Amino acid sequence: MPTEANAIIVAAQPEATEAGARVLMRGGNAVDAAMAAALVQGVVDPQMCGIAGFGSCHLYLPDKGVHTCIDFHGQTPLAATPSMWANRIEGETRDGFGFILEGRVNDCGYEAITTPGSLLAYHEAVTEFGSWDWADVCAPAIAQADKGFVVRPHVDFWWRQGAIHGRVGVTERLGFSKTGRDIYFRPDGALKGLGDHVVNPDMARTLRRIAKGGAEIFYRGEIADAIDADMARHGGLMRKKDLENYRTVRADPLWTTYRGRRIASNRPPGGGVQLLEMLNILEHFDLDAIGHNTTEYIRIVAEAMKQATVDKDAHVGDPAFVDVPLDRLLGQAHAAAQAERIRRAEKASVPRYQGGMAEPKDTTHVVVRDARGNIVTMTHSLGMPSGVITDGLGFMYNGCMGVFDPRPGRAGSIAPGKSRFSSLCPSIVFEGDEPRIALGAPGGTQIAMGVLQTLLNMLDFGMSPMEAVAAPRFSATSDVIDITNRIPGYAVEPLEADGYTVQRSPLTFAFAAPHAIDFHPGQPLRGGADPSHDGAVLQVRQP
Repeated sequence: MPTEANAIIVAAQPEATEAGARVLMRGGNAVDAAMAAALVQGVVDPQMCGIAGFGSCHLYLPDKGVHTCIDFHGQTPLAATPSMWANRIEGETRDGFGFILEGRVNDCGYEAITTPGSLLAYHEAVTEFGSWDWADVCAPAIAQADKGFVVRPHVDFWWRQGAIHGRVGVTERLGFSKTGRDIYFRPDGALKGLGDHVVNPDMARTLRRIAKGGAEIFYRGEIADAIDADMARHGGLMRKKDLENYRTVRADPLWTTYRGRRIASNRPPGGGVQLLEMLNILEHFDLDAIGHNTTEYIRIVAEAMKQATVDKDAHVGDPAFVDVPLDRLLGQAHAAAQAERIRRAEKASVPRYQGGMAEPKDTTHVVVRDARGNIVTMTHSLGMPSGVITDGLGFMYNGCMGVFDPRPGRAGSIAPGKSRFSSLCPSIVFEGDEPRIALGAPGGTQIAMGVLQTLLNMLDFGMSPMEAVAAPRFSATSDVIDITNRIPGYAVEPLEADGYTVQRSPLTFAFAAPHAIDFHPGQPLRGGADPSHDGAVLQVRQP
């Protein structure tokens, strides 16, 4: 760590972390660094995120008097209807975050795309809260796109996944478009792998146009025209009118307290309500005395996860379409009642429609604190990437129609212009009025579960950020408790004897990929990047 480092960035890709660190060293603020890193992430991890994706950005900017969240979830195209896929259901993912339809029309291809919000959110953040010009923030991503990237272990790992429990396989997504076939495959037709070089000149050209024209060119200008023409040719639901109508949503964060700290997270359709509900329940238990990842600890935390999942499935959706009972879900009476059920050893049940399918985890994260105390923590994603790349544009579109419930009349059902719940929950922990921890995670519906355990590791067990993100995790977003392979059998065998179903993952690190930083008076800045995602922590000196 550099002497007297006063700024820190953590991201899930080393190229993105370095890009953000260079911005900080040249005097850019946390917003400049985070958005520069995010744009680079879309170049070097192009199925995890990108300008045609969605996400949630949590900003704490004391020098501007700002504490807000920018929500930029994908929105259902205006051509969509609530019952358009109701007779095509084959199953629901086991974790409850997506549906398998006949023909996989919601999963891969032009009908899978929702109206993206990522580029607009990046641009708004920089132009309203950054200190650099937009073109300068775009420059690192343009340089990276010109140079290309080398396939890293996590990229290679994700590319090698086959068809996951009924979903379209990754190779099919990568080869869906001409651009994908040209840049992601070798001349002999084999998919590129670890150490191979990927160059996407169309991406570089598009980023240059965006650097000059801002978000306007994408949502109303010539790029919007190219998108519209491609969608019209191939039966896509999204059209230029959707892009023109898209708006981000600003909101104050949700709050709760835990062990004397104040926790701020995002509002629905993000996952902050689920995270805070679980913390409220777990504050009723002395987790430190119970012991980290002991049998009783796993049971208690897993039941809190299940209870929050049941509430999420029943009540949480886009607040523009669904009346989300936040006061009740985050109320202390509700938490106390749920905690009492856990004490009585009741087992919550999470109903699923024809369950048994797992969801891929295609998202990324960046978190930054600058020398002035400004903080940005942002999770952004393509969801399940659609595979679609418009000729000449270079970027892949999100595939977020796959997470909508094709059954009408539910919190997550399809409606024109609607966003679906996601587990994204970029969060900040305060002691009094001073921020002390900022974190978030990629990982599909497991995000809130990974962020929860990272917070418990730091707040209840005193772990450093790196220890906290690397500790073995588990998850319960169905009636199954999923565990990583580093949790010993003797910790879960009593649960199985008590009637729980426990599924052991073959992965060393699983159930989201948290990234966290902490900063306490008189102590060095510290960060932790989940070891499964190739990420990095860089502490630097700002002028």
